[in-house]
Amino acid sequence: YFWFKKLLIETEMKPRFEIIAGKKLIGKCLKMNLMQNRTPELWRSLMPKRKEINAVSTDLYSLQVYDITYFDNFIPEKEFEKWALIEVENFDNIPLEMTKFELKAGQYAVFNHKGDSEAFLKLTQHIYGVWLPNSSFVLDDRPHFEILGEKYKNGNPDSEEEVWIPIKTK
Repeated sequence: YFWFKKLLIETEMKPRFEIIAGKKLIGKCLKMNLMQNRTPELWRSLMPKRKEINAVSTDLYSLQVYDITYFDNFIPEKEFEKWALIEVENFDNIPLEMTKFELKAGQYAVFNHKGDSEAFLKLTQHIYGVWLPNSSFVLDDRPHFEILGEKYKNGNPDSEEEVWIPIKTK
C-alpha cells in the first residue's frame, strides 16, 4: 500500500505538457493577496449567475494574473488578480456585472491535484520550489489557472482539479 501511495504522489507531482489555443472566458475578478484571500467571496458572486452564461462545458476556471516579477521575490502580501470564469464560444452575450477574459494561446505544464487546500499548498510549493527550477522551463508571462471539473469537490480530500502553469523553454 505504501509504495502505491508513493507512486500516486509522484505521479501527481509530474506534469503533462499541453499547448492550448486561446480561450474565451466570462466571469468576475477581484484583486487580492495570499494573506487576504477573497476567493470564496469571488465564487459566491459568480455561482448564482452562472446559468446566465452560455457555457461550452461545466468546467470552471479559477485563474490568476500575476505581475511578471511576482515570483522573483515572493511576498504573500503582493496583490494579483483572481478570476472566477466559465468558457464560452463567443462574447455575444455577456451578463451584467460580468467581464470577458481572453486567455492567450501557449504551452502549459499541467499537474493533477487530488486533495484539500493543504495538499494543494504542498503541490504548489513543489511546482515552484522543486519542479520548475530543475526543469528546462521558466514561467511565461501568461495567466496561471486551475480547471475545476466534475471531480472537483470544494474542501473535500477526494477533490480533483488540474493546475495549469504557463511555461516556455529556458
